[in-house]
Amino acid sequence: MTEVQIRKGEPVDRALKRLKTRLEMDGILEEVRRLRAHETPKERTKRKARAAAKRGKIRFRFTLPKAPAAPGEAAPAA
Repeated sequence: MTEVQIRKGEPVDRALKRLKTRLEMDGILEEVRRLRAHETPKERTKRKARAAAKRGKIRFRFTLPKAPAAPGEAAPAA
């Protein structure tokens, strides 16, 4: 279960914002929205495509691209 500890002297609206952010990161809000109403096959396809794009961005972000060859050096054999 997702929870947020309220820090001493912290405004409630800031704690709510942190809670909403945490719920969004955990995917709970998206699941609630999805289960609230019927999802058509087209909406399901769009949702899955968005999720795949998000995963692809994260994979691309955390993979190290190959460094280009410096001038004067031979290119590595493929």
